[in-house]
Amino acid sequence: MSKVVTLCPADDVWEGAIHGAALPGGHKVALFRLGDEVFALDDTCTHEDASLSEDGCVVGDRVECGWHNGMFDIRTGAVCASPCTEPLKMWPVRIVEGQVCLEIPDD
Repeated sequence: MSKVVTLCPADDVWEGAIHGAALPGGHKVALFRLGDEVFALDDTCTHEDASLSEDGCVVGDRVECGWHNGMFDIRTGAVCASPCTEPLKMWPVRIVEGQVCLEIPDD
């Protein structure tokens, strides 16, 4: 079972920028726009505890951590450059009535 969580208006997520949001309980995610699609990844770099929404930047279809220049694929969370070795968790996104929504599994 799961629940749908509304994070923000889709218009608040701009191409080339990183929009930080928090899930219930405070878990942070980073939202990205590539064309007409919005993607969500965990906000914390897997190499160190850097916030991608605060210290990262978008480079094409990748997000680069501002601390040590590791990179992740925005669409999948896969590692694209060292020193990162662990992928980021990707969250499925739905746009519902102009709002960015994530489906969160129940614990």
